[in-house]
Amino acid sequence: MLSKRIPLVLWLCLIGCTFSLSLLPLLAQDEAPPTDGTDGGMDPVTTPAPLPTRMPRPAVYLIAEDGGVALHFYFQVLRQGETQLARVVGDDIASVRARWLDRLIDFYPMDDGFYGLLAAGMETPTGRSTALDVFVTRADGSRVTLNTTVEIVLGGFIRQSVTIPADKGFLLEPETERNELARLESVFTTSTPERLWDETGFQMPILAALTSPFGAFRSFNGTLNTRHTGWDIRTTLGNPVMASAAGRVVYSGHQEIRGNYVVIDHGYGVYSGYAHFSTTHVTRGQLVEKGQVLGTTGSTGRTSGPHFHWEMAVNGSWVDCVQFLELWQP
Repeated sequence: MLSKRIPLVLWLCLIGCTFSLSLLPLLAQDEAPPTDGTDGGMDPVTTPAPLPTRMPRPAVYLIAEDGGVALHFYFQVLRQGETQLARVVGDDIASVRARWLDRLIDFYPMDDGFYGLLAAGMETPTGRSTALDVFVTRADGSRVTLNTTVEIVLGGFIRQSVTIPADKGFLLEPETERNELARLESVFTTSTPERLWDETGFQMPILAALTSPFGAFRSFNGTLNTRHTGWDIRTTLGNPVMASAAGRVVYSGHQEIRGNYVVIDHGYGVYSGYAHFSTTHVTRGQLVEKGQVLGTTGSTGRTSGPHFHWEMAVNGSWVDCVQFLELWQP
């Protein structure tokens, strides 16, 4: 899969390590220069590269088969922080659900089978096979269970040092992060049994250079250590921010760290978040289309200047939103 990413592999190979929303109070939003002196991402001036786009349909691997039902993977291993795709095919299937990393995941129906998103957080354990149990219900009520394992491999996240102005020092309190995490967990762990995004997939919310990458280990003012839950995109004040895909706004308000913040539910456990707005143009409950303007960039929350942070969660785990955008889906 990575072999076709050309220059993007130079920075995508840095990501991997897992994160459970219910376990770790790790939220980091402020853009920071990497300690190695590089830009930390894609810069269209110094390292010309295309913006990330969806990959072609990959090869299928037959993983398990029983009772006329087959489980297909579109991947061989799952990196920490990644999302990958599985498919179940067979006659007269009514529904498919899987048990994965202590969560129940509903597969969504398409013309050629039922598809499920398997996500690994930034700190999901590696070095062993992780159980995946797939429960298939037929139209007549009979059931088939397919049992297999998935290999989760390490990522390689970078380290960054971040300096926050003294007047925002209160945002470095661990309790502030824990409270914000708890509020977000209540949103991201809910799964809407409806696919709201369409066959065109996902896009970047601002068509500009990526900077600070997902999963980075961050030290704020040398005192607070956190993880970066998304990607930063280079911007200036007042630029429009677009919805990555169609969905329903489930949050539009203010958070201490993320500032003015919008969350879109895309269905089947997929959420995208957009932080640090100066103004927002959407309200909770509103249906939005892919590319619709959600608001304008700003510097609200834990930032040191005009800043945009984009993040995604799948089935309750923070995931690499660029990798998710590149993921082929029907």
